[in-house]
Amino acid sequence: MYTEKVMDHFSNPRNVGEIENANGVGEVGNASCGDIMKIYLQVEGDIIKDVKFKTFGCGAAIATSSMVTELAIGKTLDEALVLTNQAVAEALDGLPPAKMHCSNLAADALHEAIKDYKAKNS
Repeated sequence: MYTEKVMDHFSNPRNVGEIENANGVGEVGNASCGDIMKIYLQVEGDIIKDVKFKTFGCGAAIATSSMVTELAIGKTLDEALVLTNQAVAEALDGLPPAKMHCSNLAADALHEAIKDYKAKNS
C-alpha cells in the first residue's frame, strides 16, 4: 500500500519539532479525516534556512510533512511556493489515491507559512 520512501519518512521523520522564534508559521487541516499540519520556517534573506513540522495524522500525513521539509530547505521563497502536493507525493514515489486528498496537505502548510512570513516582513 505504501512505498518504501513513505514508510521511511513515517518511521524516521526528518525535521520534526518547532522552531523557537520562527519567522513564518503555517497550519492547515482536513476536517473529514482529522489531519493537522503545522510548519515552522526560519528564513534568512530570501532563503529557507530551516523548516520544522508538527503533524497530527496518519502515516501518510507524517511522511508528506517530513518530505516537504526536505524539499524546502535551501530553496528561495519563490522556489518553495511552486512546490505542490503532487510534487511531494511524487518525491515519496506515490501515495494511495485515498490519501492524496486528506493526508497530503504538506505543501499547503508550507505555502501558509510563507504567506505568514511575507505578511510579517512586508
